[in-house]
Amino acid sequence: MIVGSCEIEIIIYEANSLKEKRHVIKSIIERIKSRFNASAAEVDYNDLWNRSVIGVAVVSNKKALCESMILKIIDFIDNDERVEIINHYMEVN
Repeated sequence: MIVGSCEIEIIIYEANSLKEKRHVIKSIIERIKSRFNASAAEVDYNDLWNRSVIGVAVVSNKKALCESMILKIIDFIDNDERVEIINHYMEVN
């Protein structure tokens, strides 16, 4: 069993409050879960209204498939005009 994980740090441009931030983050997380069948959650900067870290995990029987799935998720978030990726850290074991 191969497990891939990634932390994706983002800036949220459309958020002017924690309520607006949570709406954007919840939307992104739910779309990741349904589209990619991956686990996702907000894992850091819970009290800041314009930044967040989304944690993503995928499981497969091949390392290349895990890496490919995580890269697709990063690209998916990068194509969302409401946010910008500042940094990401990927690990596949």
